[in-house]
Amino acid sequence: MVRRVLFGLLALAPLTIALHYLVHPPETFEFVLAALSLIPLAWLIGEATEHAAEHTGPGIGGFLNATFGNAPELIIALIAVNEGLTEVVRGSLTGSVIGNLLLVLGAALVAGGRGRLDRFSSFLSFGLIAFAILLFLIPSVPGWDGDPDTDELAQVSAAISIVLLIVYVGVTWYSLRRHHTLHVASDEEIKGWSLRAALGVLAVATVATAFVAEILVGSLEVFAEKAGLSEFFVAAVVVAIVGNAAEHGGAVVVAYRGKIALAGEIALASAAQVAVFLIPAVALLSWLIDPLSLSFRPVEIAALAGSVVFATIVLFSGHSSRARGALLLAAYGAVVVAFFLAGDR
Repeated sequence: MVRRVLFGLLALAPLTIALHYLVHPPETFEFVLAALSLIPLAWLIGEATEHAAEHTGPGIGGFLNATFGNAPELIIALIAVNEGLTEVVRGSLTGSVIGNLLLVLGAALVAGGRGRLDRFSSFLSFGLIAFAILLFLIPSVPGWDGDPDTDELAQVSAAISIVLLIVYVGVTWYSLRRHHTLHVASDEEIKGWSLRAALGVLAVATVATAFVAEILVGSLEVFAEKAGLSEFFVAAVVVAIVGNAAEHGGAVVVAYRGKIALAGEIALASAAQVAVFLIPAVALLSWLIDPLSLSFRPVEIAALAGSVVFATIVLFSGHSSRARGALLLAAYGAVVVAFFLAGDR
């Protein structure tokens, strides 16, 4: 029954896009409709990822979900760069890493309960994020007492972005080879969608998600003004949650079905991919529009570092449980409060 309802709600995405370009309804109405449209799209990406993982294993399946799920965030960030909303870009990217580490993973563990995570892969993701945070300090610290958007800081950001991308390529190549070696598809596993069909659905759903997310972000300014929220809070919390809708739905759906390892890979691979691929990619691509510096605020650096340390401690044993998931969700609540109190720079 639920699957039929979600399948029917997929019609909301083309409806939202058509209304936006043809009718131009009030922005508050667009915000609500776009948010509702992302729910069935997230479910569809979760479904397609689960079928793809039956052919590839949870590690590669998590990588696929992270890749397709983060595509809308890249588009959203570049649009914001084009509009000169540098604080929105930085806030949404740091909020995305934290959201995956605490909110998405926490919700997945609550939905899935007891199980085992791939401990090696989990700590590899934690290590990548920690390494990225250390590099982010280089352009961030000088911006705490001055202009965070200087050309010099943008050039430094470009240099560390290249380093992060090189590390990302090397670690991803090793990780995918490892997961391919560990996974052997069974006869039962290949009875679902074909790998080509699953990847095709992922691609279509990602494109639709990108369009809907763009519409939602375009209406966020009016929403933020009426709600009395700072632009930083809206970017780091609301935009980050919207951009991560695919991971939210995908991780929770597969965790609820008992595939804890895949759910963990979705959340952690996405967090690591944002830190060492998406953020540097945005920084480098911004040079085609308006150079962006990775000069994050102290509250962002502190929240990133605290989230990595806390998640590492909670998941140190490699086991999952609803209690551990609740701890991660509570930590995310604390970060949300901190972002709310921080206000704009």
